[in-house]
Amino acid sequence: MKARILFICGSINQTKQLHKVAQHLPEHDHWFTPYYCDGLLERLRKLNLLESSILGNKLMKRCLDYLRAYDLPIDFQGKRNDYDLVVTCSDLVMPKNIRDKKKVLVQEGMTDPENFAYHLWKTFPFLPRWIASTATTGLSGMYDRFCVASEGYRELFIRKGVDPSKIVVTGIPNFDNCHEYQNNDFPYKHYVLVCTSDMRETYKYENRKKFIQRALRVANGRRLIFKLHPNENFERATREIQRYAPGALVFTSGNTEHMIANCDVLITRYSTTVYVGLALGKECYSDFDMEELKKLTPMQNNGTSAARIADVCRHVLSSEGEQRRRRAKLPSVRRGAKERRYSNMLAHFFARLS
Repeated sequence: MKARILFICGSINQTKQLHKVAQHLPEHDHWFTPYYCDGLLERLRKLNLLESSILGNKLMKRCLDYLRAYDLPIDFQGKRNDYDLVVTCSDLVMPKNIRDKKKVLVQEGMTDPENFAYHLWKTFPFLPRWIASTATTGLSGMYDRFCVASEGYRELFIRKGVDPSKIVVTGIPNFDNCHEYQNNDFPYKHYVLVCTSDMRETYKYENRKKFIQRALRVANGRRLIFKLHPNENFERATREIQRYAPGALVFTSGNTEHMIANCDVLITRYSTTVYVGLALGKECYSDFDMEELKKLTPMQNNGTSAARIADVCRHVLSSEGEQRRRRAKLPSVRRGAKERRYSNMLAHFFARLS
């Protein structure tokens, strides 16, 4: 039977990944929605108080623009249909209307460091998971399967407390075939690339002057190119770069992976883009431990992650179908047992009368 599948998207990266998964499930009906919430969070969203997250209106609009550009069917907040399966990009928020559904969670990329907010949630798990951002990814347990990027991430999530039986190492789309990015038309080569983060926009502290000065030391006279995070304040970031690194090129758009493929050195802080650099053998810098990042780097499987995740979805759907068939049979079995019990009682009663 054709199943109805809801894909809950988010950032452009998350949306592209789930779109690729849907393309490998042509036998089912697909519907898409931006990431969404309910209750108090929904009220905060409507007041524009969640703009630093994928729940914000800015990223929601980008997601909707992408879905419309590819003419994908949209069911905003999953209200139109009753779904057999939900494929989501994050479990930090689980709206009420999907909690009783079969769910597949797909890892987007790098998770945030285990900072004070993370340990606060671990100590007081009644607090909402989203206070620690993506550091608590997978810890809801409210899904049937969790598709992760690598064996390293499987070990990391298990250490954090995720049920090992729910984890499937599939690789993740957009980061599973990095060598394809070497075929590009980006005009510059052999430079030092700096991919900035949106730390300040997500209410984290960053000394941007110090970060730029570090990039200058690493470059040591080589061409320096900055690629700004799409969620960043472009005007402020460009002004800072022009002040502390005059002559550096600044890009606010463009294909980041192509820029990484053409660079000699990649500098990041907390960005998944470092995995592209590592997969391509670039000299990389990050605020994370580099040896740990090498273990976590997404598996390179020639771009087959989306197909692997689609197979996981089929497995979850088939198990749901079997459970439904069993549930459908149970009432008749119970009725049959009751009828036999009543028949035996009546037979015994009339036997005694005779």
